[in-house]
Amino acid sequence: MRLRRTTGLPVAFGGLVEPGRRHVRISELSGTATAALSALAVTSGNGLGGKAVALSRPCAVTDYSVSRQISHEYDLPVAAEGLRSVLAVPVVVRRRVRGVLYGALRSAQPLGDRTLGAAVAAARDVEQALVLRDEAGELLATARPQPVREPAGSATAWEQVREAHAALRALAPRIADPALRDELLRACGLLAPEAGPGGQEVRLTPREVDVLACVAAGATNAAAAERLGVGPETVKGYLRSAMRKLGARTRGEAVVAARRAGRLP
Repeated sequence: MRLRRTTGLPVAFGGLVEPGRRHVRISELSGTATAALSALAVTSGNGLGGKAVALSRPCAVTDYSVSRQISHEYDLPVAAEGLRSVLAVPVVVRRRVRGVLYGALRSAQPLGDRTLGAAVAAARDVEQALVLRDEAGELLATARPQPVREPAGSATAWEQVREAHAALRALAPRIADPALRDELLRACGLLAPEAGPGGQEVRLTPREVDVLACVAAGATNAAAAERLGVGPETVKGYLRSAMRKLGARTRGEAVVAARRAGRLP
């Protein structure tokens, strides 16, 4: 867990708010010696983590078991793990607490501002990962077939699929979690039909497909560059390379050829 590396604290743990519940379920443990904290449900307002959730701000105590700043519903599991100084930082996404990160010492000593600042930075990283996961989920939901009145093969329906495909491919490189990133790219593959009878075997790089997906969705080179987080000249380079591989003379021909090859929806 990054929290241990950046703060130097020997113990770190945390979890997310369970959907529809008022508690955080501890699911990630690093540096612990027992399973006392595993799967512990921390209710909003209770204990140190619950206080961080209720106030939506970082909290810390120098000696957990005797602190008068918190309630003591979780003294037994905390004592079983031998923790004394503990900090808790809420993970807040779109003004809603989504989880809590904890860091702890097995001795009673103050946790300085530098340690707390590093813990807050680690929580910000988790927040960004959750934002990306949410965006991926929303895009995947958009890409799934929806009951609509217009025919499934209509131009409007296909444009929505192509826009979702381009957005998903642009989002994938920003996701640090390799499992989630691979899942997202597999979903992109489901949106692109297999090559038809006249399709050709074309080896395009992932970035070349990213650029073509943006072009297929109607993006200019500048818009594609902004979406993919690269420079316009880089986009042009990928596009030229893809056109050469596809035997296309124009952007439009490249998109059509990529669709025939089963690389784009």
